Amino acid sequence: MKLHPGGRAISEKRKQQNRFATRDDGTGSLAVYDIFTGFTAQVNGIPLDGLDETVAIDVSKLLNAEYIARRKGTTH
Repeated sequence: MKLHPGGRAISEKRKQQNRFATRDDGTGSLAVYDIFTGFTAQVNGIPLDGLDETVAIDVSKLLNAEYIARRKGTTH
């Protein structure tokens, strides 16, 4: 298991399903990024950077949940 920035463990299965993660954005804050492209994630054209740790982790979890559900065909 790997540790999440918040110190919680992430299972290997969960890690393989995820598309979004957090990283330092160079300003002392965190950014949510797409692990496939390396680009900072955006929602409605707004980059997800400059976030505190709690917000960044929560947003990445939400985006991953949506991504997983979309891959399963359970969202519209």
